[in-house]
Amino acid sequence: MLGIFLDIETNGLNTKRHKIIEIAYKIIDLCTGKMCESFETTVCHPREEWEQSNPHSLKVNGLKWQDIKKGMNPQKVADLIQASFAQTDVARGKAVFICQNPSFDRAFFSQLIDADIQEALKWPYHWLDLASMHWMHCLSKKGGKLPWETGLSKNEIATFYHLPIETIPHKAMNGVNHLLLCYQTFVGFPESKTSRCCPSFKRGESFN
Repeated sequence: MLGIFLDIETNGLNTKRHKIIEIAYKIIDLCTGKMCESFETTVCHPREEWEQSNPHSLKVNGLKWQDIKKGMNPQKVADLIQASFAQTDVARGKAVFICQNPSFDRAFFSQLIDADIQEALKWPYHWLDLASMHWMHCLSKKGGKLPWETGLSKNEIATFYHLPIETIPHKAMNGVNHLLLCYQTFVGFPESKTSRCCPSFKRGESFN
């Protein structure tokens, strides 16, 4: 089974008005922890769409117009993602998406690659979230803190497991690497040499 660890940065929260401006993912073998694919890019949009940006969102991700205008055309990004998924045999029943906030990421991802195209390509429709994994992990530990006591943001989850918080500003690949660090800590890869750590990654090390 493959995990598509994905993170998206946008110029706002409204899918009717705002756009993906950066996307990154790593495709990981969920049994061994081996990385099969890595992809990241900024995405270019017309200046008039950039002008509709939410200033708070841009403060979070630190992206500026100078970065975006050097980015890749959305159709080119979509084509590269389709080729990447085909090469790594991403398909329903063989892969799942894993995100911090899949309701957000999936909505914007479908802007880039239409849901009908995803269906035609038989891509995974399961988008799993880190917070639910943390929730179940906490509830399985008798006498431990309850998940609503620890907090459910990725940084709060990281702090609970004594991990560093995500690097600021929130770049998409930083988000992917931080997501992977959290995942390997309390979920792990069952065929790795250690029960809770991907063999090729160490805590605090970049997942490159």
